[in-house]
Amino acid sequence: MKSNRRVVITGLGAVTSLGIEKETFWKNLCEGRSGIRLITLFDPSEFPTQIGGEVKDFDPSPWIDKREQRRIDRFGQFAIVAGVHAVEDSGLDFSKVDRDRSGVVIGSGIGGLSEIETQHEILLTKGAKRVSPFLVPKLMVNAAAGLVSIRFGVRGPNTAVATACASGSHAVGDAFRVIQRDEADIMIAGGSEAALTPIGLAGFCSLKALSRRNKEPERASRPFDKERDGFVIGEGAGILILEELQHALGRGAHIYAEVRGYGMSSDAHHITAPDPTGRGAANAMLDAIQQAGLKPDDVTYVNAHGTSTAMNDEMETNATKLAFGDHARKLAISSTKSMIGHLLGGAGGVELVFTALTVERDIILPTINYENPDPSCDLDYVPNKARSCTVEVAMSNTFGFGGHNASVLLSKYRG
Repeated sequence: MKSNRRVVITGLGAVTSLGIEKETFWKNLCEGRSGIRLITLFDPSEFPTQIGGEVKDFDPSPWIDKREQRRIDRFGQFAIVAGVHAVEDSGLDFSKVDRDRSGVVIGSGIGGLSEIETQHEILLTKGAKRVSPFLVPKLMVNAAAGLVSIRFGVRGPNTAVATACASGSHAVGDAFRVIQRDEADIMIAGGSEAALTPIGLAGFCSLKALSRRNKEPERASRPFDKERDGFVIGEGAGILILEELQHALGRGAHIYAEVRGYGMSSDAHHITAPDPTGRGAANAMLDAIQQAGLKPDDVTYVNAHGTSTAMNDEMETNATKLAFGDHARKLAISSTKSMIGHLLGGAGGVELVFTALTVERDIILPTINYENPDPSCDLDYVPNKARSCTVEVAMSNTFGFGGHNASVLLSKYRG
């Protein structure tokens, strides 16, 4: 069995509150726009938090026919649309490649939450016989990976990841290793989430984890800022096409970036709170760097987990200092959650789409709403304005409830 084959990114697709077309959401991100608004999917007036990074006016009809839409939860629809965009962006024609050597890994922290709510209400009000036969296939976390596999007829490795907010990054990292091990040549990978539902919002409100800046939603997500008061739930999906280098070159594919390393670890600390020392997160970062055969000083940019919660942002600052030492103060670090909210299990996929574009285009996206420096978060968070900078090596971090940590390292493809 071959090992350590080189893996590149050849296609990108995302569904976000700032748009679903690559150039649209990229322009909005570069301009520091916020996609966070008052929730319209349901009436949020009884909730302490009433805002979210909602994908407004989402219509999957151009990609999924009406009959199928009724059988697929919103998170599955997001994954299909982002997957179609990624495949189209890559120029892949699956009728011309080995479908047995092409696979899918898509993560989700929660899966079909809206379907659970809907059918539970039907169970209570109308009885067991009225519960939909599509309940289970709509709610299961692996539905997104299965649906995308069916959509493109790919028969290679197919799995799903559920590691809370680290799910999307773990999915991409696992897909990277599948190709490295010569078990596939092409992998469709990322994350999807649609947890902006009444029970999803209520649960996170009860945890007191969410921002309550309902009167100024665009300013609510403010990672690393001293006045941060919680995260904002976002929804959407981010899907990447990972491809073995020679396979990509053989078909003349455009290469956004090369995947160089993947680190994963556990805090082994608490089911929801991160280890404040940052040791577990630092281990994931260092594992990714070491696997790539690089040094911490080689990294230019970090797309931070940066949730806008008091504990996470301080922990991540500590972890970055542990992993990078003196170089931590030379890093450009930003949290794109400041603009689209926290997509939970979809975060890693979407943020890796953004990180790949950062590597390709040498534009570092800003952390918006950074107005009040916090002495406990004292690194360079690229405040409020995008920055032009040559980005040779970039890292994307995600950390999930349960103590799950994931770091994925990308670099420019230099031949």
